[in-house]
Amino acid sequence: MQNSLKTYIIILTLISFLASGIIFLIGPERLNSQQKEQSDISAAKLQAAREKAEYYDQQGDYTRALQYYFECIRQADGLKKKEAAAWARNNAAYMLIKQHWKDPTTDLQPAKQLLEEALALEGISSECQQKIRSNLQYALKFVRD
Repeated sequence: MQNSLKTYIIILTLISFLASGIIFLIGPERLNSQQKEQSDISAAKLQAAREKAEYYDQQGDYTRALQYYFECIRQADGLKKKEAAAWARNNAAYMLIKQHWKDPTTDLQPAKQLLEEALALEGISSECQQKIRSNLQYALKFVRD
């Protein structure tokens, strides 16, 4: 009986030691950053990113607008807003298309991928689907598979 108690205590100690070692290896910073990423998602942040993206689009700074549309995608995905996520992917792809108009060497493969991801989302409006398909048709003219 006493040997099994000692074995039990040794096993618990080893488990405890291993668990603390795993936390040490992962590090509290990484755990905190994962928690922070999840708490960084909000409708207000989605709206702010959308406004910035639209502003830079109007200024003709498509690269910066694209960065904000990527943030819109992250926010919409985090909020599980499929329609907003589809529009954000479409708009990001459209920034790449606009860049292509200015510079025909712009690679449209990422635009194609974004548009295909957007079309794969279920429950998006027909208006959104129509815009996505139109942009995808354009991208496919220039993408070599």
